[in-house]
Amino acid sequence: MSKLCIIPARGGSKRIPRKNIKSFLGKPIIAYSIDAALNSKLFDEVMVSTDDEEIAEIAMKYGATVPFYRSEENSNDHATTFDVLKEVIEEYKLRYKKEFKYACCIYPTAPFVTSKRLSEALDTLVKNDFDTVFPIIKFGFPIQRALKLSESGKIEFFNKEHQNTRSQDLEPTFHDAGQYYWFNVIRCLEAKTLITQNCGSVIIKETEGQDIDNEIDWKLAEIKYELL
Repeated sequence: MSKLCIIPARGGSKRIPRKNIKSFLGKPIIAYSIDAALNSKLFDEVMVSTDDEEIAEIAMKYGATVPFYRSEENSNDHATTFDVLKEVIEEYKLRYKKEFKYACCIYPTAPFVTSKRLSEALDTLVKNDFDTVFPIIKFGFPIQRALKLSESGKIEFFNKEHQNTRSQDLEPTFHDAGQYYWFNVIRCLEAKTLITQNCGSVIIKETEGQDIDNEIDWKLAEIKYELL
């Protein structure tokens, strides 16, 4: 069962300049994703898809391969993760006659990813015959009691029927941790999406993840990482 790890890391980043190779507690943040993938020993190859020479050099320094550069078409703000993964898989087939049954997309700004979690997610994918498996985190507050601001400035409930419902009586809800996606290559290429009607998950704690979209997020991620 051949398996490929794809770490998508383009050079452009507007909110945090050079985000994918910015120092995170002493080393480029992309290095954590590369280390987790290599140490898991789950993959035939750990590659980085990039359009940037500096990112490529750092990726190879930490043990990943960069067998080819990303196309200009998939190096802009509008390219989706699926677009990038599809391009990589098709390039391997075209250039090297290589095909993979499973692949895992690990984001370059996911320092909380561990080899153990990657292995757990792969087991979940294979044993349950899912198309995709990814980590999820429970919302800290029930979204059924979410509030919105009306045009007049008044607070309103999105779901008024839950205005007086106790939190413990509401169904738990989760969100994508934004770290990685294990997927069945053929099925997801056919569906043209990673998120199908046959997805599974691994639940992680809030301390095991952090969205990193701005400098405050970055500092929070470093604090959480050090606590772990």
